[in-house]
Amino acid sequence: MQTARQAARQRRRRQRLMMGTTALTTAGILVCLVMAMLPGPKAEVGADVAAPAATQAEAAPSTPTSPAPPMDSSHAAATATATATAATATPTATAVGTTTAAPQPSAKATPRAAAGTAPSAGRIRPGTTYKGVATAYAAGDGNGACLFGPSDDLMIAAMNTTDYESSRACGAHVRVSAASGASITVRITNECPLPCAPGQLDLSEKAFAKLADPKLGRIPISWSLLSPQASGTISVRYKTGSSPHWCGIQVIDHRNPVARLEVRTTTGWRRLPRTEYNYFLSADGSGCGGAMRITDIYGEQLTVDGIALLPNVAQPTRFQFAPR
Repeated sequence: MQTARQAARQRRRRQRLMMGTTALTTAGILVCLVMAMLPGPKAEVGADVAAPAATQAEAAPSTPTSPAPPMDSSHAAATATATATAATATPTATAVGTTTAAPQPSAKATPRAAAGTAPSAGRIRPGTTYKGVATAYAAGDGNGACLFGPSDDLMIAAMNTTDYESSRACGAHVRVSAASGASITVRITNECPLPCAPGQLDLSEKAFAKLADPKLGRIPISWSLLSPQASGTISVRYKTGSSPHWCGIQVIDHRNPVARLEVRTTTGWRRLPRTEYNYFLSADGSGCGGAMRITDIYGEQLTVDGIALLPNVAQPTRFQFAPR
């Protein structure tokens, strides 16, 4: 039989074994909890979700309103650096970079006239090339719908009604080029009514013959506005029947197209409406016989004084618009 002392030792041994087992069990539970909390497959799934989002942003086609302007070497190097930086960024940074780098409207999308060079230009804008066809007409003495009068210079043309814009194109100098490479300069003195289409020029027979055989009758062309270097001074003419109670004013021999004409009145400058026959009218006589201010499509203003109210007389001035 065991003694009381032996029995006590056995009880103490069993208690230590039970405490050890409990400690091991508790430690195992804690390890499982910690492992469950560590990032595992869920983090990888999150990365897979983020990557397609960045790919989609990079693949989305851009929708610029105009072609990007050509870059010089420094601009090209800066763009290459920015592209390399975006390629090494995180998916989120790449997506943001793609949005920021969207092409901006370039100076090319829009013609220089629209950017402020020619604030008063109409349909015919500087720095723009137009395409159409050229036909020919018998110009006679050179007079036409613009009512400039007869002229010995028959390098002239009639502008189609659309681009004529109720005489706005009158007096414009235009450079015309044919597919053969031949080119001429003509002045707009007439209107070509429908069915003349937008872009079409009806050239004098003399002008057409310098581009192609007159027997062809109709050829494709391109043309653009020109501001010639050689030019005299502007003249002003009052219409037949003008008086202090009503007058029409016409500007002649201007280098650049005229955008508006104003007359000085007792209350300040007054803008006159323009007619289809290329005169600016003062229906109540305001400003007739006084100072006038002439503005071209580029915004240059010439103030002319001392023009007598003489109907149907071309009176020269000392002024001319600057070449552009």
